[in-house]
Amino acid sequence: MSVLLSVVSAVFWGAIVLSVLVFIHEAGHYLAARACGVRVTEFMLGLPCRHRLSFKSKKVGTEIGVTPLLLGGYNRICGMEPVESSKLAEVLACVQANGRVEVSKVASETGIGEDEAISALVSLSDWGAVRPYYNPELGEKPSQKTYPAAFETMARDAALLTEFDRGHDFSKEGATKAGAPRVPECGAEKFLEAERSHTYLGMGFLKRLAILFAGPLVNVLFAFVVVSAYFMASGIPAASNEAVIGEVYSGSYAEAAGVAVGDRVVKVGDTEVSDWSSMSAALDPYLDSGTDFTLTVERGGEQVELAVDLEDGQNTAMLGIGSEVIVYHPGPVQSAGLALSYGKMVAEYVVQLIVPQKTMQVLDQSSSVVGVSVMASEAASSGLIDLLILAASVSMSLGFMNLLPIPPLDGGKILIEVIQLVTRRQLSLKVQNWISYVGLAFFVFVFVVVLKNDIVRFVIG
Repeated sequence: MSVLLSVVSAVFWGAIVLSVLVFIHEAGHYLAARACGVRVTEFMLGLPCRHRLSFKSKKVGTEIGVTPLLLGGYNRICGMEPVESSKLAEVLACVQANGRVEVSKVASETGIGEDEAISALVSLSDWGAVRPYYNPELGEKPSQKTYPAAFETMARDAALLTEFDRGHDFSKEGATKAGAPRVPECGAEKFLEAERSHTYLGMGFLKRLAILFAGPLVNVLFAFVVVSAYFMASGIPAASNEAVIGEVYSGSYAEAAGVAVGDRVVKVGDTEVSDWSSMSAALDPYLDSGTDFTLTVERGGEQVELAVDLEDGQNTAMLGIGSEVIVYHPGPVQSAGLALSYGKMVAEYVVQLIVPQKTMQVLDQSSSVVGVSVMASEAASSGLIDLLILAASVSMSLGFMNLLPIPPLDGGKILIEVIQLVTRRQLSLKVQNWISYVGLAFFVFVFVVVLKNDIVRFVIG
């Protein structure tokens, strides 16, 4: 029974921690996209699933909610996928002219095949420029795995803005509902360009980078804030420089001489001492030569002389005492510096993952979802602070991990954007897919290795 409870606890707390961190990550992408004026149709906690609890924002049109498949999250940022069709303007104009139109009719009116028509319609749907129409009379519903037979126009205000666009106002005259025909006066090409300007593809290089970088950034910032706050609130244990005995080791010369915890050393032999450093300096000659000496301590308001008997003529490594441990509470600036140092250490560790000579060493010290779940359960049983520190540690790692230049991570997408900027040409969907396959293969390898390590470490023992 206890084993079952441990498993349930690990699964529960692992799901909570990872879901929150993924939500934070996706929130970064979402906020950056909205700030850049990019349409976002969905913002979900959990992996894609037909079952969900959600609501649609009246202000930005985004469907926001949660699915039962936790351990993940996603945004549907319009225009993130490359577009292969060259007939987008004609297809969009066809939908706008008809209001609601079947794929076969789109193909016929634009003079293209149905496969190309559906590809163009899917791309325009991804842009939030049109939407699928699920006809209940044909038994179609949004949860089906295939696209429906028809697509339709979006609801638009007088300025042709959709519910996903900033500044839309459907209360003014000239607004049209979804499925209603509406031919833009600007012409097909200009209308397509206007629609593209509301997508990721329509953004400039710097805005694209901002959207991609925002997810990892908020993970790192979350960890930075938590770690900084922890240092300020909990403090840092540090050895005191006061000449006060904080610990006496069992079987040591100090114990034999009668030294007790709490004694303040005032004299070593004939040498007066004021702190731990001067006391250590005064002890060294006696310990190095093995010469007996007298230790004068202050105990209960009185000075007591203790005779320390060493091995005559032999070098003694230690007397057997330790200093008091005090808790030092750094200020905001010092705490931020300590958090930055921790972040630098994590970043250097993550980078070693893609250094061939270091990869296996890093993987042997890393944890998978299983390890994180077990540690989350243990941290939760210790208290909220321990759980927050673990979450911050995982968040910092996730943030820097996502910046590695390996597709499909954010860092890999940034790499593709840089390549396209340098070459001044769009990488084809086929090339991007192959690059992503290589990245996925690497991460499957990483997952298998760390999962095996976690099974050995936490399950087999």
